[in-house]
Amino acid sequence: MEKFVRFEGLVAPLDRANVDTDAIIPMQFLKSIRRSGFGPYLFDRWRYLDAGEPGMDCSSRPRNADFVLNQTRYAGASILLSRENFGCGSSREHAPWALRDYGFRVVLAESFADIFFNNCFKNGLLPISLSADEIDALFFRVDKIPGFRLTVDLSRQILTQPGGEVIAFDVDPFRKECLLNGWDDIGLTLRHADEIREFENARREKQPWLFA
Repeated sequence: MEKFVRFEGLVAPLDRANVDTDAIIPMQFLKSIRRSGFGPYLFDRWRYLDAGEPGMDCSSRPRNADFVLNQTRYAGASILLSRENFGCGSSREHAPWALRDYGFRVVLAESFADIFFNNCFKNGLLPISLSADEIDALFFRVDKIPGFRLTVDLSRQILTQPGGEVIAFDVDPFRKECLLNGWDDIGLTLRHADEIREFENARREKQPWLFA
């Protein structure tokens, strides 16, 4: 998993509460268990005017001009700003896969659904909970300042705005350490590779019939 230490990106405002995982990546795209290829179908029902299906060439599909990710102003956005209870609904891990594959590295919201929140950290996506007042202020600034960008410093746990204003955020120390080092569940296990090999070798000697 890619390390997350310090990141700077354009902010896209998705001014909706209770954005569920079926809106993030609709169920027809869940047949694949690869972590890549979901970006073109992110928010499929909101981005496009036709019904999306796996394998479609999205470059020629009719787009909803009113949807934020279709607006030129937010092209290339890598930080998503939303409201409370983001990622609610079913527990599909495809939701953070789609956000990450599109190019998002950070999601800012008042609150997150628990399973989605946990899945984000496992896939190199940083979900940050802020107060309602802080979220409101960011929506206002994104609207008023074209090209509004934020710098996210995970080690210091701060967001820095274009004018230098700083917003502090909380993050679980263990999850923070995993992101800073790029450790997913497999990476955490491989940190103990030598001990695992020693255990298996000793087990092979003591119980050779298990390996016949």
